[in-house]
Amino acid sequence: MASFSYSNPVKKKLLEGKPSFGSWIQVPHPSVAEMLCAVGFDWLAVDMEHSDAGVSQYSDIIRGMYGRGSVPMARVQENDTLVIRRLLDAGAWGVIVPMVNSAREAERAVQAVRFPPRGIRGSGFARANDYGQGFNEYIRASDDVLVMAMCETKESVDNIGEIVAVEGIDGIFMGPYDLSMSYGIPGKTNEPVMAAARKKVLEACKKAGKAPGLHHFNLTRESIRGILDEGFLFVALGVDAAFIQSGASAAFRAAVGE
Repeated sequence: MASFSYSNPVKKKLLEGKPSFGSWIQVPHPSVAEMLCAVGFDWLAVDMEHSDAGVSQYSDIIRGMYGRGSVPMARVQENDTLVIRRLLDAGAWGVIVPMVNSAREAERAVQAVRFPPRGIRGSGFARANDYGQGFNEYIRASDDVLVMAMCETKESVDNIGEIVAVEGIDGIFMGPYDLSMSYGIPGKTNEPVMAAARKKVLEACKKAGKAPGLHHFNLTRESIRGILDEGFLFVALGVDAAFIQSGASAAFRAAVGE
């Protein structure tokens, strides 16, 4: 009998309109994942796009997460069928797909995640299905895999209505820093044009019944409450590297009296 649990409580939360909090892993080591799981995050996404993590490291990381409560996800390296398939086979229950700028690109992501007839994902014995012991159960539950399309360019904002209309896209995840660069204002995430982009994405998600997401760094109770009040549901809080740096910096400043 298969020992894995084939369900995704994060997707259930989002479908119910409840917020879900997670974080990023850029330091690709199981110990980091274990420590972040202990915090209580709903989900943790390994950043395969902006770190040196490979598929084998990803497998080790989510082995460290297994049974600790946080749902394993991945920001995939690119919107590519094989790249996505290998991470799903390793056990990811959600993919965050970068640079989705059109409905066609959103459809490509969905097809990579879903088995036929909806998609083109190949099947085989893998960690995700307990090496075949849970093959049928996993196939039946695979629609629970979360598909978040990243909106991080002006082109994506312009096409957001078409992107959210794609069946199988569960939500839109905004990358504020890349988006600010696309608008020619690197790092200025509070400019009016950025606020307008956020509003457009939120309205499109609400109309389509999709979950809006955001990567958030200003980790105060007030700022987090503010983005929830805006309507964001899938919220990434910080990143492991920043947690390490901020804690170490605070300790050093205290030691030297700054």
